Amino acid sequence: MAGELKGRTIAVLATDGVEQVELTEPVKALKAAGASVKVVSDKSEIQAFKHHDKATKIRADESLADASPEDFDGLVLPGGVINPDALRLMPEAIDFVQHFVEEKKPIAAICHGPWTLIDAGGVKGKKMTSWPSLKADLTNAGATWVDEQVVVDADLVTSRKPDDLPAFNKKMIEAFSHGHAAAK
Repeated sequence: MAGELKGRTIAVLATDGVEQVELTEPVKALKAAGASVKVVSDKSEIQAFKHHDKATKIRADESLADASPEDFDGLVLPGGVINPDALRLMPEAIDFVQHFVEEKKPIAAICHGPWTLIDAGGVKGKKMTSWPSLKADLTNAGATWVDEQVVVDADLVTSRKPDDLPAFNKKMIEAFSHGHAAAK
């Protein structure tokens, strides 16, 4: 499996309040598959959480203000309640996510991560899953919500919670290996 993402660059969009393992575990899996991974954020350092408690601080690789979505082949949207709720209030974050939606580049979103996709127009007509509290929001935005470990619908991979990370990471890597490569 190692090397299947060689030459691909993946963005992980996050801010304060991100669920730590939903950022660190996908990053680890993507790097093990050969991808170049950049944490993109509005902050230089993000306060991660483990459920409701502060965890470590994670350094961003690229500023959201400077990041060009055209440079990335895929996008990861980790959860944590605070993180996606804050991102969906940032027009530059919505614009960044919208690029992946419009260009049909693969997106992997876990837990509360799909919240940001609603504002970017990326859920209508999609079968997907998330943390259960997002069911009504996603359904109202036109998605078909299901309670499954991992759901793949075309270029979108979604999962419910940290326990789903092994299945999520596997399907995420498959999706990113099939998506079209960004023009460098």
